[in-house]
Amino acid sequence: MFETYLNKVKSWVSHIDYMAMGWELVILVLAGIGALMVHRTLGRYLLASTSSAGERTFKHITLRSLQRVVFPLSLLLGALVGRAILESMKVDVTLLNFAVPLMLSLALVRFIVYVLRKALRPGPAVKAWENFISTAIWILVAMHLVGWLPEVVRALDAFGYSFGDIRVSLYTLLQLAVAVGALLVMATWLSTVIEQGLSRSEFISPGVRIGLVKTSKFGLYTLAALLSLKAVGIDLGALAVFSGALGVGLGFGLQRIASNFISGFILVFDRSIRPGDVISINDKFGWVEELRARYIVVRDRDGVETLIPNENLITTEVINWSYSDRQIRVKLQVQISYQDDPEQAMEILLQAAKASPRVLTDPPPAARLMGFGDSGIDLELRVWIHDPQQGVANVRSDVNVAIWKGFKEAGITIPYPQQDLYIKEMPS
Repeated sequence: MFETYLNKVKSWVSHIDYMAMGWELVILVLAGIGALMVHRTLGRYLLASTSSAGERTFKHITLRSLQRVVFPLSLLLGALVGRAILESMKVDVTLLNFAVPLMLSLALVRFIVYVLRKALRPGPAVKAWENFISTAIWILVAMHLVGWLPEVVRALDAFGYSFGDIRVSLYTLLQLAVAVGALLVMATWLSTVIEQGLSRSEFISPGVRIGLVKTSKFGLYTLAALLSLKAVGIDLGALAVFSGALGVGLGFGLQRIASNFISGFILVFDRSIRPGDVISINDKFGWVEELRARYIVVRDRDGVETLIPNENLITTEVINWSYSDRQIRVKLQVQISYQDDPEQAMEILLQAAKASPRVLTDPPPAARLMGFGDSGIDLELRVWIHDPQQGVANVRSDVNVAIWKGFKEAGITIPYPQQDLYIKEMPS
């Protein structure tokens, strides 16, 4: 087989039309110069728009995506136009026929690498996939140029089995894997672009923004899966019965996952919990950092991030400290002895409230006499703060220290628990 292709190459070399090759080289050089000018013009425009706007808009992201492939595509367009002109002049275009697939492959490789880097997190896996995909594309181009590709396709398609009206072969599985991978990566990239565009909108609230992003992701992934099956020639109608049985089985096995997923949409669209809200659920207290498809991320004052399933937020009582506004009231209880003046102690409590700069003056702090206990008089200081995400314990600490100092200066004592013991009868 190798000798056959070697003879073809020798025959092609022996029939080279050097005049035609000269024209083809001129076409390639002119196409290269034109592509370089287009690439540099677009680059200067992007640089000017970035420096003037100061931010990356949706238009900027789109142009940046096109810049990755504008050079090989411009080169390809120039080569195609030149080839059409030479063919109209009855000039041999063998070299251009050889160069066109290479240019198309270059554009495809650069676009795939760009999409992978934008859709997936940077890491060794992304680099490995870039190398693998680039190598696979160049191997396919090489097989196409030497004429091996049809034979390889026939060999892969020969190994297969039929399931009713559906025939599955190695070639079909390979097509399905490529289609699923490409469409899922494209869906991830498009959802990222949509999310970046929505994040800069000043007219959309964070909750609605997250809802739109989740809906777009779900729609794009569903469309990618359906297009992948359609691309390899699988009849979606023939899969109806199988998918129904599979759906029932997965419904029992993935019931909790589906519940969390649906609960996530409910939380987003009823806006009961939003990013930045301060919440308490069970023994967890913190502010919401992210709303994900299956869970929310709650960060506490210790920097610990807790992942709480969305279903728990629907079925469990949740305290949202910032649902309507962020102002909350903090209560501090203290007790003084019966020998002290409660009015003087209440004045000291009001002065102690000023010890923390986070305590609001409107509404003003309030001191109340709550009752008469077994060991002393029960007092309560009530203060308001507007930033519960910064913590409540530190406000209590600052005010309690100021109360202790004020009581100590005024000679007011905090009583110990006291009990009076009466002995009715002495042992003989």
